[in-house]
Amino acid sequence: MRRQAAVIAHQVLCAGLGWLHRHRAATPGAGYDVDDPALFHKPLAEIALCASLVQREAITGADQTRQVADLIDHAWAQLGEGDLLYERALRNPVLTDPMESYAHFARAGYRHQRLQELVVRQCRLGLWHTRELAPNHRLAVANAMQILELPPSGMPAPHWPTLTAATWLGQTPPPWAIDWATAYAVTHTVFHVTDWGRVPDRLPSPVRDYLHTWLPVWVQVWAEVQQWDLVAEFLAADACLRRPACPTQDWQQLAAAQHDDGMIPCDAQTPHRHGQQNDGQKHHRFHRHSTLAGVTAATIALSRALG
Repeated sequence: MRRQAAVIAHQVLCAGLGWLHRHRAATPGAGYDVDDPALFHKPLAEIALCASLVQREAITGADQTRQVADLIDHAWAQLGEGDLLYERALRNPVLTDPMESYAHFARAGYRHQRLQELVVRQCRLGLWHTRELAPNHRLAVANAMQILELPPSGMPAPHWPTLTAATWLGQTPPPWAIDWATAYAVTHTVFHVTDWGRVPDRLPSPVRDYLHTWLPVWVQVWAEVQQWDLVAEFLAADACLRRPACPTQDWQQLAAAQHDDGMIPCDAQTPHRHGQQNDGQKHHRFHRHSTLAGVTAATIALSRALG
């Protein structure tokens, strides 16, 4: 990563984290239906993921360190310090999302004893393997298990080459055969196989070569239509590679889209399409993920640049 791009990534990181910290009270929590993951724990888990990665990479100053601690503390408190994830896992034993969400908090050092024991039992029973999951989602489950030090001793570990080969990306298809949903599947394949950049060489060599060639192209395609959430995801995936391929210009485009208050818009149309310019909670809900994606991308990229 060039020095100029690293400076830009640092600015994106600090500004975005500041916006998330100032608006942390707008994140839904215990007042929502425990069985509605989209509204209940998914936003909180996404905050925990982002904050845990900032903590893991340890490249920020004192202010940002305090902000990420506040963010993850708030999310954990909203989940009843893990009790609500435990209840969902207990009532829905074949669902994987309580375990996946818990893993983000566990990365940051948060533990819930009953939930920890429950996911070990569920893993032993092989309950998650009975679910019909998309290939990239199976990678998410495998990575969450690894964070939680699963499977228990004596059980086979996930076979990463097989899991990766089953995905769209693992087959390295013609690069123009990608649509919006597939693009997100591509980024998440990279995230889970590499554990968000921690083990970049777990990606097979042909996949790494494919990404080096086509990630910069895809960034330009979606930047042209101002799909900033997806641009941020592509930049995060690029940063997960040992040798990122996207040029400084791509970071300049994301930084130019970022608002003065640090928010990164989801896209160019969301405020007008949903009529939420003057609704603070809707404003936060629609742009939270894109800002989290931008902060995550900047964190991994800056860490990679600093070695």
